[in-house]
Amino acid sequence: MTMTRKPPPLLLAAALLLATATGAAETDAVVQAWPARKPQRDAALEARVEMALKGLSLRQKIGQMTQPEIRAITPDEVREYAIGTVLNGGGGWPGQDRTATPAQWRAVSEAYQAAALQATPGIPLIWGTDAVHGHNNVRGATLFPHNIALGATRDADLVRDIGRATARAVRASGLHWAFAPTLAVVQDVRWGRTYESFGVDPELVKRLGRASVEGLQEGLKEGRGVLATAKHYVADGGTRRGIDQGVSPTTPTELAQVHGAGYLGALDAGVLTVMASFSSWTDSAAYVEHGKMHGNRLLLTGVLKERLAFDGLVVSDWDGIGQLPGCSNEDCPAAINAGIDIVMVPFHWKAFFNNTLRAAEQGRIPMARIDDAVRRILRVKFNVGMASSVPATVDALQAPELARRAVRESLVLLKHKPGLLPLKQTSRVLVVGAAADSLAHQSGGWSMTWQGRDTSNTDYPQGTTLLAALRQRLGTAQVVYDADGSMHNPKDFDAVVAVLAETPYAEGEGDVRITENLRHSHRHPQDAAVLQRVAGRGAPVVTLLYSGRPLYVSDLANKSDAFIAAWQPGTEGMGLTDVLVAPADGKPWPGFTGRLSFPWPAGPCQFSAHAANPWWPVGGGLSGREARADAKPLPEPADPQPICPL
Repeated sequence: MTMTRKPPPLLLAAALLLATATGAAETDAVVQAWPARKPQRDAALEARVEMALKGLSLRQKIGQMTQPEIRAITPDEVREYAIGTVLNGGGGWPGQDRTATPAQWRAVSEAYQAAALQATPGIPLIWGTDAVHGHNNVRGATLFPHNIALGATRDADLVRDIGRATARAVRASGLHWAFAPTLAVVQDVRWGRTYESFGVDPELVKRLGRASVEGLQEGLKEGRGVLATAKHYVADGGTRRGIDQGVSPTTPTELAQVHGAGYLGALDAGVLTVMASFSSWTDSAAYVEHGKMHGNRLLLTGVLKERLAFDGLVVSDWDGIGQLPGCSNEDCPAAINAGIDIVMVPFHWKAFFNNTLRAAEQGRIPMARIDDAVRRILRVKFNVGMASSVPATVDALQAPELARRAVRESLVLLKHKPGLLPLKQTSRVLVVGAAADSLAHQSGGWSMTWQGRDTSNTDYPQGTTLLAALRQRLGTAQVVYDADGSMHNPKDFDAVVAVLAETPYAEGEGDVRITENLRHSHRHPQDAAVLQRVAGRGAPVVTLLYSGRPLYVSDLANKSDAFIAAWQPGTEGMGLTDVLVAPADGKPWPGFTGRLSFPWPAGPCQFSAHAANPWWPVGGGLSGREARADAKPLPEPADPQPICPL
């Protein structure tokens, strides 16, 4: 039997004092890495908030903090539980009718609103939605290129205009809150949410993130703007190996200066809501694991609410509370005590409501914390003009010319044989690749549904595929479509346009697994086969890649005379032809103006956003007017599917 000797009491006290001092010093270092800000409050608004708060019972306060999904709650239940906010997830529609019109969306919103105002007179309900590249969950809405493409434009005015157009579409359907923009500064492009980021440069993310918030929230009190959401706080783009919802190992300084940059820009723009990240943070300087962000009081309260003086509300992500130790999707005082104000519990909301009410009554959640959360919610709500000034029409959902411009300015030319582009108006073109006539592949994830792949062209009646756009520009007789490239001889055409694509995905579904690499052709061998059938057979090949991140494509680029990073351009295929085809009216050809906001890998294992010697660095890309070609073949790995080191 082994006996353990107890240390002397003085030694125990000294050790406890040292541990306390070390913890306090580390906490101070984390907080002080961020710039101190002063709160800006409106006295009249604060008085209104306090008066409304005093009139609420504890039960009503818990209702304000609970966010169900529309598929799981009725207007009668909104009234019964005094619910203050709802959301629709990807693939959540009124009555589960994916063809619902803006008027039908608004009718449901008004029913919820009437019920909420009966439960809490004078305190409206707000409805949130993932409008991440336009009002992407609603049939008929224009879908813009994803943020990675907008980062390639570097155009803050464009991003601001897209925010305005998105807000207009959201308000047309009676909603008030967009869960956007994502402000991640991605460190590893294996992450399945890379396309939601503007780029690897914190200053670019800060500038474009600010513009997005400004556009979304413009006219908020007049009923034409929507609440923006700075997400996902914080360092969601810094997870080890790019694993979604993983651990971000970084120093307090890097956390603030790199991953926090976008939040400073959003705060400068007056953002009113912040969404907590699924990810965790490990202080790599102090070797301390701080756990999941949903339970991180130091960062949610100490940094965001106190140091940065954020007076808006913090919302959890979808069932994010259930990932905290000792918590479930139905019960988690720890998240609220850490600083979460509205808890997104889509299908577990009743149990959550009852458990949270009980926890507050028992003192496990202090009343001061409940009141702080509700005070923040009311402050935000009273900034929103609830009567929409936007008509509930399909026209209000659309901004095709703006989206077309965004597509045109986001394309990045990575390889080009001089003189090939633009194609002439008289060109006879063979189009290959199934993605050429697929609005699902053209739009990517978060398009009508969460993953975006379980859709068809009929879900996008407002959209134009690249194939359709080429036929409009060149004439139907001049454009022949051969999906797999097996039915026609390329030598009978002036050029071949090949469209390759990642399968649409969202969040962790799009992570590149540890056993995989970035080589597009091993995950999509059908694309490589199509290109093989048409390359070097008498007509130059122009290849477009639809992707949510830079991918290793040397084997594909070597078979192409021009190679274009087209990202996930959305519903306006005419923006692609604006650059592919010479103008018909004698106007000057715009050329390619997009420049990479991420480096483009030179190898299949070049995951890091800071990798040395990429094929193209950040800022890279051709205009199409260069006098020389990059004739040197790119190196290809001998192994068709190399194993990458961890």
